[in-house]
Amino acid sequence: MAIEPTTWLVLDRAVGDLEGQIYRAFRARILGGALQAGAPLPSTRALAAALGLARSTVVAGYDRLAAEGYVNAARGSATRVAPLPPPPQGAADGRSFAPVPPPGSPDPARFLPLRPGLPDLEAFPHATWARCLAARARGLRVHDLGYGDEQGLPILRAAVLDHVRRTRAVVADPAQVVIVPSTAAAVALLAGLVLAPGDAAWVEDPGYPTARALLQRAGARIAAVPVDVEGIDLGQAPAGPPPRLIHVTPSHQYPTGAAMSLARRLRLLDHAAACGALVVEDDYDSEFHYAGRPLASLQGLDERGCVAYLGTFSKVLAPGLRIAYAIVPPRLVAPMQAAVRLSGGTVPMHLQAAMADFLEEGHLNAHVRRMRKVYHARMVETAERLDAVAAGRWRAGPVDGGLQLALWLASRHHDDTALARQLQDRGLGVLPLSGLFVGPAQPGLLIGVATAQSPVIDRLAAALDALVLPSDSRDANHGCRI
Repeated sequence: MAIEPTTWLVLDRAVGDLEGQIYRAFRARILGGALQAGAPLPSTRALAAALGLARSTVVAGYDRLAAEGYVNAARGSATRVAPLPPPPQGAADGRSFAPVPPPGSPDPARFLPLRPGLPDLEAFPHATWARCLAARARGLRVHDLGYGDEQGLPILRAAVLDHVRRTRAVVADPAQVVIVPSTAAAVALLAGLVLAPGDAAWVEDPGYPTARALLQRAGARIAAVPVDVEGIDLGQAPAGPPPRLIHVTPSHQYPTGAAMSLARRLRLLDHAAACGALVVEDDYDSEFHYAGRPLASLQGLDERGCVAYLGTFSKVLAPGLRIAYAIVPPRLVAPMQAAVRLSGGTVPMHLQAAMADFLEEGHLNAHVRRMRKVYHARMVETAERLDAVAAGRWRAGPVDGGLQLALWLASRHHDDTALARQLQDRGLGVLPLSGLFVGPAQPGLLIGVATAQSPVIDRLAAALDALVLPSDSRDANHGCRI
């Protein structure tokens, strides 16, 4: 018999986002154990009638639950709660929390199409940003020109929190938001707060080399944890002391493009709570998700203060803005504020104020909506064009989101560093994937799709077709997990 949610599902129509309220209410009941695996949900028609909503609103809420693995939905049968992994044995120990580019990187002084990590700078909303910036440069209040709050202007912190609440299901208070120049700055600050020399830090393998270098600089002993199609696999973590910090990119893993499954997310949170580790969730490009709604943030699932959430405007707008943010657990607010004060790494006040206006006036959302369509088309065109000439020599990774596409070479004997340099000499700014591994590497190329217009894609396909020799059939696919 289907459950009757109308006794506990109370909607606040004044707040809006009724679809999100339905999703969050069911998610909380499922994670809290009130709804057990196999329990049927009411039909969308019955629930819509009981709540006085359009059926499409309930369908959208159920679709979000299904997309993130909380329920199983099949045509012609009831939607049912999906089985979730049991928590591991053991409890938290109660402890308190007292870069060099990879080989073959393009010259950073040169702009090359297909360079990963760059949005389409020609599409930057110059006129709108200039208006916001000019208005704030002329109209800053006197007290905004002083040293100000180390965490950032309150208006920007509130605007950022509103943005990530709506788009990423982040759960926090404005006091937890810290404005920083970059996510790298945030990683460095958090590493300084959490890590002592010799502490273990876990990173994804392959993963973001700048984060790895920053953790090493903080004195951490790096343990690389393999990634597969479900994200970081803690079952493959190397033996050793428990981590004090775990850096992950769960929504769109860098560089593979994998999305961390719900089972892996819950296991990661349980493991972090059990060993007293801080999870640094680097949500670097989640605005650009192409296959339905993006997965909710890991931070939004965390009820034990284990996750620090990082976001940036570099991938959405332009790296030159130098505005990013960290949303830290409550216990780290005061230490983070002190660390920012000592580092001197604050964002100029007129930039913060202009970004607050840009967010509040809806310009960021409009830009993301427009560019999501553009980037999706470029991602799909790149993958399809390369697939058409692959002939078994390579395969493309997921195309569900992000600004870069992983292209895995079929033979382990390919030298992707030399191949990347040859392509760079042809004016194509791709990166070798092998430089992003700590353990045994899988060769491939990382392709930035934000600047992948048709003539450039054709140049890449022709160059790869000429440069990559056929694979040895005995070594094709070479046990690739990704």
